[in-house]
Amino acid sequence: MDFYDLDLNDQVLDALDDMNFTECTPIQEHAIPVILQGRDLIGVAQTGTGKTAAFLLPILSKLSDGGYDENAINCVIMSPTRELAQQIDQALEGFSYYMNISNVAIYGGNDGIRYEQEKRGLTMGADIIIATPGRLISHLSLGNVDLSKVSFFVLDEADRMLDMGFSDDIMQIVKHLPENRQTIMFSATMPRKIQDLAKTILHDPVEVKLAVSKPAEKIVQSAYVCYETQKTALVKMLFKENPPKRVIVFASSKQKVKDMAIILRKAGFNVGAMHSDLDQAERDEVMYKFKAQQIDVLVATDIVARGIDIDDIQLVINFDVPHDAEDYVHRIGRTARANNDGKAITLVSENDQRKFAAIERFLDIEIEKKPIPAELGEAPEYKGKDKKKSNPDQKKKSTRRKNKKTAGAKKDKKHEIQETTAASPDKPASESGTPNATETSGQTEKKKKKKRRHKPRNKKEDKTQETNNNNTVSN
Repeated sequence: MDFYDLDLNDQVLDALDDMNFTECTPIQEHAIPVILQGRDLIGVAQTGTGKTAAFLLPILSKLSDGGYDENAINCVIMSPTRELAQQIDQALEGFSYYMNISNVAIYGGNDGIRYEQEKRGLTMGADIIIATPGRLISHLSLGNVDLSKVSFFVLDEADRMLDMGFSDDIMQIVKHLPENRQTIMFSATMPRKIQDLAKTILHDPVEVKLAVSKPAEKIVQSAYVCYETQKTALVKMLFKENPPKRVIVFASSKQKVKDMAIILRKAGFNVGAMHSDLDQAERDEVMYKFKAQQIDVLVATDIVARGIDIDDIQLVINFDVPHDAEDYVHRIGRTARANNDGKAITLVSENDQRKFAAIERFLDIEIEKKPIPAELGEAPEYKGKDKKKSNPDQKKKSTRRKNKKTAGAKKDKKHEIQETTAASPDKPASESGTPNATETSGQTEKKKKKKRRHKPRNKKEDKTQETNNNNTVSN
């Protein structure tokens, strides 16, 4: 589907024309019609699928159509990090090229001049603000911003915001918003905490969920089954056998990240740590050093699993098994990028075996289990494939019941299962809100034949036109 098939404002389509954007990504195809209808939405899709355009384009289209207070803040977009806020701000500038839409990015820092610029933009009532939670809370506490007339509230990478501890900040911001608003939430995963947040702040939302992509085939995946107490020594031994270069080690908690970084530094390895206790300047410094290859090993929590954009990662080590298959895919997807090869190693403790087996079932592969070095002692047996503990007495009963069944009964049971599956209401949520192609084909042809060009208006006149040669919006 292309953007002409959607009921977007002509000024939005003009900007997309200039950028040579024609085809929608799947998340854009399914999310944009829902947002245009005014429905609350929760979109579940990975980074790089076009989520930014999926919410910016319909919001810009609706704002351009008019009917909103010109002197008020009409849209608030929340971002977990300064980097993402900047990316959204840049995308917004391009998409709104032909519109008289004002926007301001609020993302922190110690620059007093920037703070005053943010304050001025907020008090004048910018149409759209893009903000990190902490910085927006700061402006709210000082009375610099009025959110009482906001029509659109967007949470981008909501799972990452909650992982970073912004849950209370988000709820505090929500208290300043009007009840009658459209709320849009995007998340790469859908854990329980995201579901609970959605129930709290969204009203009868449409869920658009894209299937999780499988890891690249070039990634060589393996695992070590070990006791929790053997993990640290195992990592040190792996690094001594093969000196680490361009390695990320993911751990489940910031305390584990801190401890692992200290241990590896004492062992003589060049290590950096990334976790939520670091302020923005410290994170920027660590990432700069890692990208510049001044650091060989980056130990990090999942906060950075979807935020690291580095093409030459050679190895990813999961010190802990991720919570689910989606997180696993995100983690190991940091390697084998840009046609490079890569490896992913997961350390599976006795308590994480079922969780790892669930990941294997999702990927439909059996990941190689390598034996741990003999000097580390005996390792636990891998029983992850067992769905539940076997009970000998129960097994006997089951066998007796099975022997009593007739062939006809077996067929009936099979038929029953098939009917249940066919009648299941759990259809992919991404089908919701998708326009019928036959219904819009006539409108599409009209739009394609129509030559649309508008001159930049007012403050947009001094902008330089930027052209992107890609055919798909992937922000």
